[in-house]
Amino acid sequence: MESLQEIEEGKAISNNNECQINEQIRDREIRLIGENGEQLGIMSSKDAQRLAEEAGLDLVKIVPNAKPPVCRIVDYSKYKYEQARREKEARKKQKVTEVKEIRLSPNIDTNDLNTKTGAAAKFLAKGDKVKVTLRFRGREISRMAQSKHILDDFAASLAEIANVEKPPKVEGRSMTMFLAPKSKNSAKK
Repeated sequence: MESLQEIEEGKAISNNNECQINEQIRDREIRLIGENGEQLGIMSSKDAQRLAEEAGLDLVKIVPNAKPPVCRIVDYSKYKYEQARREKEARKKQKVTEVKEIRLSPNIDTNDLNTKTGAAAKFLAKGDKVKVTLRFRGREISRMAQSKHILDDFAASLAEIANVEKPPKVEGRSMTMFLAPKSKNSAKK
């Protein structure tokens, strides 16, 4: 059972956007929370509805999956506004990681490799993941095993700021490897 504080902060609120209110609540017993956040105990939904009407507010089921379901006496429009605001704040704090791609060829020169490594370092510093693709064209495919060292050297040069998320793997006419930025906690160690 969620604590009263979790319910107050909206952490225990159901994921579905449509809540049951007032007469829609048909449960025999519910756990009721008052308008000021005090726990009023377990009672029948009819008694809870009567208390809500006396207060001039709505009875809203906020945790339908609990045993018994948790309902709260609250102004429904204000409740929906607060819930929408909390969801908006949660979306702002989410970090969306993108996957950037760096393409290499088997006959890449060291200066070109250093340039590509610098670009990958910038992507990793921003917190993005990097997909390193070694593409083979024509007869280069016969030298696929010998070209694996290019991806290994690329990963070794970025070892301080990146972890190899997926090691080099052959996919059709290319070999791919994924790099992820090191977490800030492991970088301090």
